[in-house]
Amino acid sequence: MNTTFSCVGCGKCCNDHHVPLTLAEARMWAADGGQVIVLVEGFLGNGLGLPVQQREHAERRSVVVQSGACEAYVAITFAAYNVGPCRNLDEDNLCRIYERRPLVCRIYPMEINPHIPLNPAIKECPPESWEKGPDLIIGGELVDHELAELIQRSRQADRDDIRTKDAICASLGIRTTALKGDGFTAYLPDMSAFATVIDQVAQQPLTGSDSEWQFHVSGDDIAGQVLAAGAHVATETPLNYAFISLRAA
Repeated sequence: MNTTFSCVGCGKCCNDHHVPLTLAEARMWAADGGQVIVLVEGFLGNGLGLPVQQREHAERRSVVVQSGACEAYVAITFAAYNVGPCRNLDEDNLCRIYERRPLVCRIYPMEINPHIPLNPAIKECPPESWEKGPDLIIGGELVDHELAELIQRSRQADRDDIRTKDAICASLGIRTTALKGDGFTAYLPDMSAFATVIDQVAQQPLTGSDSEWQFHVSGDDIAGQVLAAGAHVATETPLNYAFISLRAA
């Protein structure tokens, strides 16, 4: 498969997309007056919630936590919260922070997850974006070496930041995750508190948190599997988060 790509500046990728941020980018986003959303998903140590072929990648970007009698892996994503146009788009659909835009914005339209191939059909870029421009993929291989390096930087940041993100979440009272593939728990923390906690955690040595996580799931069938594995399931109505279900209706 060969793919060419050239951005035509339509701005569609800068609308209604929560852009994953590195820890440093999340701190910058908060300092600039933006809102960060915290998205959490996890899987159990016995593999519940995770396809076998994805385990290595998922483990690398997760923190090992305790949930009841069960060991679990939790992935935490800090993302720019964009409902409608990104706050940094100007009236001409140009980025006001282009020179310091987030890493994921630089990587688009490529995917960060190695298990998700690029599919132009599901991207919002207009057809002309794919009709001309430099080679992006030849024979199924990414040939843009600069882009490949950015993707690796993004994946490495996921791994490097995860324990710090867990400490930040502990300070903010974020301790409920969804089961990977079933959904996400989504938090919109106060940005002043968020920035303060990031700064505080950065000044302290990281230690393992002894606070346990629980799982918010979409139905009794999944709850039964999680409980059978020894993990905790949330039973109270969410007060500080929303559950985003990925389960087919």
